[in-house]
Amino acid sequence: MDIVDQGQAMTLARGDRLRVAVDATPLLGRRTGVGNFTAALLERLAAREDVALTAYGVTWRGRRELAAALPAPVRACRRPMAARPLRWAWGRLDLPPIEWWAGAVDVVHGTNFVVPPTSRAEGVVTVHDLTPLHFPELCDAASLAYPALLRRALARGAWVHAVSTFVANEVVDHLGADPERVVAIHSGVPRVQQADPGVGRGLAGAPRYVLALGTVEPRKDLPGLVHAFDDALAPGRVDLRLVLAGPDGWGSEALAEAVDGARHRDRIVRLGWVTADQRAALLAGASVLAYPSRYEGFGFPPLEAMASGVPVVATIAGALPEVLGDAALLVPVGDVDALAEALAKLLDDSQLRATRIEAGLRQVAAYDWDRTAAAMVELYRRAGRGSS
Repeated sequence: MDIVDQGQAMTLARGDRLRVAVDATPLLGRRTGVGNFTAALLERLAAREDVALTAYGVTWRGRRELAAALPAPVRACRRPMAARPLRWAWGRLDLPPIEWWAGAVDVVHGTNFVVPPTSRAEGVVTVHDLTPLHFPELCDAASLAYPALLRRALARGAWVHAVSTFVANEVVDHLGADPERVVAIHSGVPRVQQADPGVGRGLAGAPRYVLALGTVEPRKDLPGLVHAFDDALAPGRVDLRLVLAGPDGWGSEALAEAVDGARHRDRIVRLGWVTADQRAALLAGASVLAYPSRYEGFGFPPLEAMASGVPVVATIAGALPEVLGDAALLVPVGDVDALAEALAKLLDDSQLRATRIEAGLRQVAAYDWDRTAAAMVELYRRAGRGSS
């Protein structure tokens, strides 16, 4: 298995431009972590002179929005693509090929678990995690279809881009992928704009708050965070609030039940989806970021917090130890007492806060989107040699 981190990413010599079709569907609608990954990667790839990019969107409803979501000079496929019938066909027939929409390309990159079949081009598929295999009870119907589509793509000879070494090993171990065609490339740190911490505190309604960012879904274990706050943090810290920012996914009823049952529910703030400006302000004003994930393939919010000078408490789930190193306080998955204890330390110990903030800034310096794009182009070229 090939492991390419950002320190090893190659800057390729200029030569013939590689023609790459990229799935830009995650750019449409309210963006999740996959959408932010796709946007940042496309932006950096578009600035390079060694690739010619075409973007497609597997969506009927969003077909008219794709072109406006793309950075120049990325070309948008104009013919509409309906997700449900196409994924049904791609999972059973290996038809129709992406060239029907994108024209002649060397490589097609599926940025979100699914890569279409091709006539001549080589396929690269990004795998962000294997939640549907490990925790099917935490997934919706669309996510449960990913393993079968991945296996189909692997049988066609697709290359795999894994967002971490942890995920790369899982793809080999659990999907039987050829280790020589699995490449781990870390993402960069999402851009966090400068913001007024006072605005964040205004949104929280308090001078101090524990912040959680991300889509509400069972894998993030936000009910456990609510219990940690309610039982251990809130009673002795009357000025502290818990702020949960992110859109509802599926399974948000469990979080609502936990909040409704909390003794200090008047100090738990659910903001739902927030704008980029609000997100930046919340990070700027936060006392600590909590990331109690049960399973993680990479983890953008902790890196965003570190880049903003906010200390982090996270679990040892999945790739988080690999990505965060010793910059965060790490606790066992599902251990509410350990989560509360770690959060309390960062809230109450100013010296520990300072050392963790400094360590976080050092940690995020290793993640750079230009290096990520260079490593992805190297992967495209390796894959594309098969279509030459």
